[in-house]
Amino acid sequence: MTALEVRGLVKTYGRQHALAGVDLTVAPGELVGLLGPNGAGKSTLVKSVCGLVRPTAGTATVFGQRAGSRTARTAIGYLAELFRYPAWSTADELLRLHQRLAGSDGGAAERQRLLDLVGLPGESDRRVGAMSKGMQQRLGLAHALVGGPRLLLLDEPTSALDPVGRRLVRDVLAHLRDSGVAVLLNSHLLSEVELVCDRVVIIRTGTVVAEGAPSDLSRPRGVEVDTNTGRRVIDGLVRDDIPALVARLVADGEQVYAVRPLASTLEDVYLDAVQGQTG
Repeated sequence: MTALEVRGLVKTYGRQHALAGVDLTVAPGELVGLLGPNGAGKSTLVKSVCGLVRPTAGTATVFGQRAGSRTARTAIGYLAELFRYPAWSTADELLRLHQRLAGSDGGAAERQRLLDLVGLPGESDRRVGAMSKGMQQRLGLAHALVGGPRLLLLDEPTSALDPVGRRLVRDVLAHLRDSGVAVLLNSHLLSEVELVCDRVVIIRTGTVVAEGAPSDLSRPRGVEVDTNTGRRVIDGLVRDDIPALVARLVADGEQVYAVRPLASTLEDVYLDAVQGQTG
């Protein structure tokens, strides 16, 4: 059974199509990056999965249950991009509230475990208003994990974090994936997505325009050689051409110091897929 299955999802607002027939799946233990420019329909898709938006057509199921149903909602953890917590609330009070809302019986042990997991040990009594933006972002991730969701929907979870905080979140996501949790990650930080995601789905104007593992979406960009005559890129070559290239350079009297096959980055793939769209 898939953790998330979206088939032909359409959402219209008057004459405007926010989603125009999106197909998407996420398996248990899979981490999928959802990419696209502003206005592409990413947030509408995530809100449809949560049951916050009712689709015009198509279906979305969470572990086989209709998205928005009580059973589906209990399987989901969600962190919105723009979230606000009461400044006077402590971290422990906030997590306790969400335990009640989620029906979690994890108690104090769960709250402390989640704070430790997101790098906030010993911060249970700190008020939200006294936290940095990065600390609040990590607290939001802890809130999304209350009750042990089997599908995690994250909207820009590392946008306010420094490099250390982003590394921590990557480690948390890797731990969740190893535990069998499915994750749909919406982010504009393509380097982060490339590091952590098993697969990416790129949408533009409400439709999927590219999908696959980051390595599968990349394409060769020639070979870079560093010799005594300088560094240059030779277009049209791939990794298998390197031995013959080195032999030819040496035969021509060049001293070869380094050879490196080049491939497009996820950023290159993304820009090609959304060409003509604003980011």
